[in-house]
Amino acid sequence: MNAAEREFTAYTGSEALEHIVYSASEIADRVARMGADIAAAYPRDADVLLLGLLKGSFVFLGDLVRQIRRPLQVDFLVASSYGKGTKSSGIVELLYDPRAPMAGRHIIIVEDIVDSGTTLNQLCGGIAARDPASLEICALLHKRIAPDLEWEPRWVGFDAPNEFLVGYGLDQAEDFRHLPFIASLRT
Repeated sequence: MNAAEREFTAYTGSEALEHIVYSASEIADRVARMGADIAAAYPRDADVLLLGLLKGSFVFLGDLVRQIRRPLQVDFLVASSYGKGTKSSGIVELLYDPRAPMAGRHIIIVEDIVDSGTTLNQLCGGIAARDPASLEICALLHKRIAPDLEWEPRWVGFDAPNEFLVGYGLDQAEDFRHLPFIASLRT
């Protein structure tokens, strides 16, 4: 068993992962740069609200907000389109709608991964109808495979391979979120 396999096994108790796609240090460096870019994009007095799309974005969002050196607020959205599978069902169910007012505010949806685009297309339309001053998307990963993506992310951490990725908040049936790196799931 090589070092990568030992690391996978230490975190997962199995050999379910193919390889590390993005290391913890690569992620930390990129998140710091994204935070600086977001802070620079808005005037200091702008009313900025980050909406973390749970559950997948929670680790990314936690690290990101500490890198955005400016006033901001945070709320959450909870939506589901995967269930227990490894492919989107195409049906987005909104499980938690944010309570924060959105009219006149600069809204940034923080997403873990843009895959099919179904979730973003459905959620962004609903948020845009609430009359924000602006609506942007910040995604850690973008697969660039969504044929009908209506809302393109302004900030993207990494262009991701077309593999099922887990770790750093991303899961498969609620497993693997705790990994400090992003890895490809063996399918």
